[in-house]
Amino acid sequence: MLPPTIEWVSSVPLLKLLDQRELPHAVRYCECVCCEDVARAIEEMAVRGAPAIGIAAAYGVALAARRKEPLLSSIDRLSGTRPTAVNLYWALCRMKKLAEMYYGNEDLPSALEAEAIRMHAEDIAVNKRLSYNGQELLPQAASVITHCNAGALATAGYGTALGVFRAAREQGKKLKIYADETRPRFQGGRLTSFELYEDGFDVTVICDSMAAFLMSRKKIDAVVTGADRIALNGDTANKIGTYCLAIAANRHNVPFYIAAPLNTIDINCPNGDVIPIEERAGDEIRIIGAETVVPRAVDVWNPAFDVTPAELITGIITEAGVIMNPDATKIRKICGV
Repeated sequence: MLPPTIEWVSSVPLLKLLDQRELPHAVRYCECVCCEDVARAIEEMAVRGAPAIGIAAAYGVALAARRKEPLLSSIDRLSGTRPTAVNLYWALCRMKKLAEMYYGNEDLPSALEAEAIRMHAEDIAVNKRLSYNGQELLPQAASVITHCNAGALATAGYGTALGVFRAAREQGKKLKIYADETRPRFQGGRLTSFELYEDGFDVTVICDSMAAFLMSRKKIDAVVTGADRIALNGDTANKIGTYCLAIAANRHNVPFYIAAPLNTIDINCPNGDVIPIEERAGDEIRIIGAETVVPRAVDVWNPAFDVTPAELITGIITEAGVIMNPDATKIRKICGV
């Protein structure tokens, strides 16, 4: 059974975040007692996955209010942790609006805490709705590929891409899942394989570079991934390697789906060219475990995300329905803009 990703202990107050750097070898929690603790947990990827980052940040604001820390500076600190995941800004914007509404009111800390708890529950409910919509796209017996980790570990619970697989199984469908290892931090190999195995799925890990060859040799019914930001035109930022997977899927006529809640859509971002892409330390590539595999004198480029153009995306799975062949008109309509 999977341990919970996020736990809130109101009586302390304390935010417990499952430390995903330790998985699958150990189940440990980061105990956050202030906003700075939450910010560091996000930056250092103890908590990761766009929806989970947003929920953690909301609780970070609640902690700041309970501890009487300056709210605006706390929100600014959290907003600078990881620039690509739009769910982070969505959550912080929602908390900031509430803080402005309750400015000077002694009920502010309680209101912010209640809002974070509400967002936590909403995320799980939204994941289940979008997952049910997505499972309808899969045949009764399906072989699928996923990338990185877009499951319960990356959200408040249930998951987006992996949620689609959970919902399919609940409908009696039989799945064979291939999980990309997801270099350089191996979220697919470490986290997705752990999550799916713990839940009893048939899962096989492959190197990122094997996906195209796999599609050429075995019947793959779909590729399903998550997303960190979706532009208005449908271009989608997700973990580095997703773009390569979409190209391979297009070459082999395999449907390529993005599973993400509506709050991952950034309607103020016209296309993928203007999505900010986080670049991380070169040592994530240079060092594997305790071994340096790339010489120190050699430069390393390490973008954490890439952008998949909308024309390579068969559909975007949301809680409001599936946007087939996404474009700006369809996305505006489903978002009610």
